[in-house]
Amino acid sequence: MKKIIKRRSQLYVPGNSPSMLQNCMVFGADGVLLDLEDSVSIYQKDSARLLVSEALSFLDFKDIEVVVRINAIDTPFCKDDLEAIIPLKPDAIRLPKTSSSEDIFNYEKLISQIEEKNNIPIGTTKIVPMLETAIAIENAFDIAKSSSRIIAITIGGEDLTADMKVSRTREGHELFWARAKVALAASAAKVAALDTVFSDINDEEGLRKDTQTIKELGFDGKACINPRQIQIIHEIFNPTEQEIERAIEIIKASKKKEGGVVSLNGKMIDYPVVKRAELTLSRAGIDVSTLI
Repeated sequence: MKKIIKRRSQLYVPGNSPSMLQNCMVFGADGVLLDLEDSVSIYQKDSARLLVSEALSFLDFKDIEVVVRINAIDTPFCKDDLEAIIPLKPDAIRLPKTSSSEDIFNYEKLISQIEEKNNIPIGTTKIVPMLETAIAIENAFDIAKSSSRIIAITIGGEDLTADMKVSRTREGHELFWARAKVALAASAAKVAALDTVFSDINDEEGLRKDTQTIKELGFDGKACINPRQIQIIHEIFNPTEQEIERAIEIIKASKKKEGGVVSLNGKMIDYPVVKRAELTLSRAGIDVSTLI
């Protein structure tokens, strides 16, 4: 059976917090983002790197996707982060402050050197560029298609709004264009689109609206900073029982007649409708190939 990867939620875990690292896998997130960057002060970079390395070496994350956010390539911490983390083979490395395909080339060059040094096949380490500036958003598609290592691209809302010299609002209107462009670029490049955090952990209604917006734009998931946000994000991304039943009917009907247009309950079912049904079932964790 084909493994279905869900990326509805990615929980940020500060790399300098032993208790969070030890317990992050019990909160139910689809993925964890072990953070060596913004949540860690410059005075704790070395200790955080050691803690995250120990976590990757000895903790059982089960089926959770494990991604490590390193420090940016223009910092003195980047190379040390990569040299410590790559041999431990997390599912991916999140690359902050990515602005262009040239940045990806520079990251790749360094990553490949470390893979070769550790007898790891070149290309093994997957990456997730973070788009956090106006120029990065303008270059979104070039970045998304620049490397076969890329499994997703993600928008960094806090840094982006600072770069744009605008305030981050509850409604998120200031991010709408950037989000739409990132989602479109990811779709064109056939990689996942992941959204930024909603920073007010006490505003559940705001989180619901924000998540609904990015789902409608075509995002596959959203980062979060508190375990309390996970369930709400999942509720928005999870298809309803009615949507699942309808999608199953569409897939089964389409398999009875290969190609062309299919009729179901008096309505015509064409290729785009089938693709949306497949997406619904993927989000529900149902392997379409098992349907007869």
